[in-house]
Amino acid sequence: MEATDKSREERERQVAAAAARYGETGDERRAVERQQDAGVTFPDSQEALAARAARLLDRHAVPAAMVVEAVRAEPMAAPAAYERILGVSKELQAWSFLPRGTRAARTIARISVRENGRELPIGTGFLVSPSLLMTNHHVLTDAEAARQCFVEFEAQVTVDNTPHPATRLELDPDGFFVADARLDFALVLVAPGPQGRPPGETFGWNRLSAQLGKLVIGEPVNVVGHPMGRLKEIAVRDNMLQVRLDDFLHYKTDTEPGNSGSPVFNDQWEVVALHHSGVPRTDDQGRVLRRDGQVWRPGDGDDAIDWVSNEGVRISSILRHLAALPFASRQQALLAEMGPESGLGRTEAAVGPAAAAPPAVASAPPAAERATARAGLRARAGAFGGNRHLVFLHGRSQEGKDPEKLRREWAAGLNQGLVRAGLPPVDPADVWFPYYGDRLAQALTAHEAVPRIVEAPTATAAEVVAPASPTARAVYEEIVGEAATKWHVPHERQLATERIGLGDVVGALQRQLSWLAARSDLDAWAIALIFRDVAAYLGDRRIRDEVLGCVLETMPDAGEVVLVSHSLGTVVGMDLTTRLSPGVDLIHLTTAGSPLGLDHVHSRLLVGGPKRPDKVVDWLNAWCPTDAVAIGCPLGDEWADGLTDVAVVNARDRAHSIVEYLAHAEVARSIGSHVGG
Repeated sequence: MEATDKSREERERQVAAAAARYGETGDERRAVERQQDAGVTFPDSQEALAARAARLLDRHAVPAAMVVEAVRAEPMAAPAAYERILGVSKELQAWSFLPRGTRAARTIARISVRENGRELPIGTGFLVSPSLLMTNHHVLTDAEAARQCFVEFEAQVTVDNTPHPATRLELDPDGFFVADARLDFALVLVAPGPQGRPPGETFGWNRLSAQLGKLVIGEPVNVVGHPMGRLKEIAVRDNMLQVRLDDFLHYKTDTEPGNSGSPVFNDQWEVVALHHSGVPRTDDQGRVLRRDGQVWRPGDGDDAIDWVSNEGVRISSILRHLAALPFASRQQALLAEMGPESGLGRTEAAVGPAAAAPPAVASAPPAAERATARAGLRARAGAFGGNRHLVFLHGRSQEGKDPEKLRREWAAGLNQGLVRAGLPPVDPADVWFPYYGDRLAQALTAHEAVPRIVEAPTATAAEVVAPASPTARAVYEEIVGEAATKWHVPHERQLATERIGLGDVVGALQRQLSWLAARSDLDAWAIALIFRDVAAYLGDRRIRDEVLGCVLETMPDAGEVVLVSHSLGTVVGMDLTTRLSPGVDLIHLTTAGSPLGLDHVHSRLLVGGPKRPDKVVDWLNAWCPTDAVAIGCPLGDEWADGLTDVAVVNARDRAHSIVEYLAHAEVARSIGSHVGG
């Protein structure tokens, strides 16, 4: 069967399925229309509106001055404020709307097939990573069909309405190809161009996100593609989300068959869906109708169909599907390039046969096992005058890494900030680097706080990461619950509105993690793993003693110390102040990306609660508002005086990165001024 015939048959099945779903949601759609007729602009749940408003504000997607002007004129409850913010977003677009749309449009390509000596356009695709292109399954039904196809980027007209020279590239389904008929998507590798560069380096790519808050009912959507194989066209803003299903969206917009595989954007040019089908009007027997009310026949052509809506596949559903599939390491690496918000970059979760439960009481790791742990690094003699010491104290997930390489990475980040602050850089060899990564991993294994190995390929972060130790698990649940509460997690029934990462049988813990991921720039796995290790450290005295003992092996025993700590290291560092040698004066402490603002963390510290340790002379706490680990910050509201909080803006995909924190001039200036005296 020819590729075009297979594509046509598959498309007809998708049209029939879309029509059936449209018919099943008639009551919901009519309820939305009644609310709109009554003047409700965004007839969605208050929780969906809250998540959407939060995403708009967190990402500076609406002009702050306009938001303030819109909500301060009169006292209003939170739901009304959310609607007002969304109204500003819908009616007023920043100047960047057009150039950002132009940038997004560059990622979109026309897909054509070679067949019987001809080249026939069959659909649209768009880059979702430097090398991966997404389209519909009914456009690329299998790897063999993909081998017959090629893509053309910038098949469009210029600003002068003259044809732009297109860039033609081949597909490489042997390198990567995955598709699903029910969700009607295909993901395929695009071969590099003539210079060997991935296409995304030339045309850019869309960062897909599984997070909450990308669109609510009543908001406009934008579709860019190649209808009927023509040069690139756009349907912008004169469109509206009508109904949100578990895996599909229904929206009104002007699209034609060649738009199959087009991205559906919100007004911030985030991809919310993969366009895959128009929705035709049907009779009581499910037969497609023409515009004149007669039953449509294949020979009538698509133009004769009475199209009533359009349907797209939710990007979050596609990402969940991909996350559940097994991939070889090279394929997983390609998926990881889609970015952290896709949720496809994790490697921490072990998937395989269920492991036997460890004994209830386990002894410490044997001496031979401890000997395999890498040692920390001492600074060279005479650094910073010999009496002053700079110490870096790392966080979790550093096991198996080279301490020397880690020390250089920290120093590189700090030196970026020092240069910006006009201060001299530091030599990595002049820095003390206590390394407890291997020892912590061994202690976790010995004391039953390891990740659970779960058979189900769709295992959630809550299931895989939860500590086995009852004490550590209790602390873990308390920390996650408090963090979610601080970010105003909705009730379970309310959270189900979006159903992103939230199954009906998933417990409260996973819902809280999903909410934290939705509100931050970290995924649920990263948050769960960090809080898991913090809970294990705080909930098991033997693990705490093992870690502190390891750190003290590579600490100065005299002189003035400038201690820079990160993540779990900020908790360890706070405890460390109670065990330092009497000859050590801690003249400065920097904490970055710290969970110390959570009650269930600071209440378990050896210093005994939220008070600045007497040993600490000066303290700077750096935090990023989109770093879910630092959700209890700023610390100044709860901790005793003598603390300075600095809010910084880290890169979206590195919100918790210590290198990002140290590269900020104000953070580096505080450290550098103390190191230099």
